[in-house]
Amino acid sequence: MFINRYPQRETWAGLIKRPVLKKEEVSGIVSEIFKKVEQNGDEALLEFTKKFDSTEIESITVSKEEIDRSGSLISDELKEAIQVAMQNITKFHTSQQVEIEKIETTKGVICWRENRAVEKVGIYIPGGTAPLFSTVLMLAIPAQLAGCNEIILCTPPDKNGNVNPAIIYTAVLCGVTRIFKIGGAQAIAAMTLGTESIPNVYKIFGPGNQFVVAAKEYAQNYGVAIDMPAGPSEVLVIADQQAIPAFCAADLLSQAEHGSDSQVVFISTDLKVFNETIEEVHEQVKKLPRNKLAEESLNNSHFILLNTAQEAIQFSNSYAPEHLILALNDFEKHIPSIQNAGSVFLGNYSCESAGDYASGTNHTLPTNGFAKNYSGVSIDSFVKKITFQELSVKGLQNLGKTIEIMAEAEGLFAHKNAVSIRLKYKK
Repeated sequence: MFINRYPQRETWAGLIKRPVLKKEEVSGIVSEIFKKVEQNGDEALLEFTKKFDSTEIESITVSKEEIDRSGSLISDELKEAIQVAMQNITKFHTSQQVEIEKIETTKGVICWRENRAVEKVGIYIPGGTAPLFSTVLMLAIPAQLAGCNEIILCTPPDKNGNVNPAIIYTAVLCGVTRIFKIGGAQAIAAMTLGTESIPNVYKIFGPGNQFVVAAKEYAQNYGVAIDMPAGPSEVLVIADQQAIPAFCAADLLSQAEHGSDSQVVFISTDLKVFNETIEEVHEQVKKLPRNKLAEESLNNSHFILLNTAQEAIQFSNSYAPEHLILALNDFEKHIPSIQNAGSVFLGNYSCESAGDYASGTNHTLPTNGFAKNYSGVSIDSFVKKITFQELSVKGLQNLGKTIEIMAEAEGLFAHKNAVSIRLKYKK
C-alpha cells in the first residue's frame, strides 16, 4: 500500500490515477469471438465454453428441470435473505417511477414526456469465484418495474456444466424470462448478435472481467447500448477522530477482496485513527479466505492523511469513487459538497455491504472516475424517454411567427413554410 501524509495538491493528480489494466490483445480476442459467434452461432458458444470454462454442455439454455430444483439446492435462510433484499430494492426503485406531467409552454402548445421500456435487455452475471446473485436483484428488479418485455440472463457454468442455483432462484424470483449458461465475451457477443438459442437484445447490463468489459464496449459498434463504462470495484473512506478503525478497515477489505485490480483509498484527518486503521487492515486481511486477492489489491491502494474533512471531500470529488463512505461526526454538513460519487454511505454504521446487498439502493455503479458523468443503474436505465407535443390552431398562431423568424435566419425555408402554410390555411 502507498502511505501519503499531507500530500500537496499538485501531487493529487498522481494519487487519483487508477491501476492501469493490461489490455494487450484483448480487443483482438474480443473481435474474433464476435466474428465466430456471428458465423457459427450456438456451435461457437459451445466451443468457447469448452475452451474458457473447461466444461462441455449439451444445451445452452437452463432447463425447466434445473429451474425447478434450484430452490431445493439453497438454504431456506438464504432464500429468506434474498426475499428481504428483493423487497427493499423493489421499494426503493418503485419510488423512481414518475407520473406524466403535461406542460403548456405557450397558450395552445402542450408538451410532455413519457417513458417506454427498452423492450429487450440482457443481463450478464459473473460466475467464477463469486457468483453474484445479488447483481441479479439489482438488474432484474428495475428491468421488471420498467416494463421490459424480455429480460434474458447469461452466466457461465461451473466445471460440471451447472449454473449456481442461487443465481437461477433469484432470476426466476425477479422475472427473468430466459436463462443461459454462457459466460465471458462470447455471452456478450450472443446477446448482441443473437444465435439459434439466444435472442439479440437492445441493451446489455452487468459487470465482468476485462474481456466482458471490452466485449460490452465492442457491442456498441452493432448499435447495442450498455449500462455504463465498467472497471474494477473501488471504495474511498473518509474518517475523522470519531471513526472506528476496525470498521474502516473492514470496509476497505470488503472492496479489496473483489479482485487484485480493485482499489481502496483511505483518507483520515486524525493521525491516531489513520495508524490504527492501517494496523487493522493488516490484521483483518489475514483472516479472509480471499486474502491473496485482497493483498494484491492493497498493493495498488492509497492511505492518505489530510488536514480537514473539507480537503478530503475535495480529493474525493477529484477521484470520483464508485463507493464513498463518510465516517465523520458531522457528515450531514458535507453532503452538499459531494459532487462526484456513485453511492454514498453516511456514518460509522452505514457499511458499503448494505448497499451491495439489501438496503435498497443499486450496487451497479460507475467506476474508474466515471462517477463524474454517469449515474448508477436505476429504473431510468431501462427506459427511453419520448417527448410529445400538441399544438392547437391558436397555439400555432401564438408560436408561428417565432418559428418562422428562426427558420429563415438558419436558411431553412422548408421549415418556415411548414408553419406558414398552416397559418394561411382556410377551411
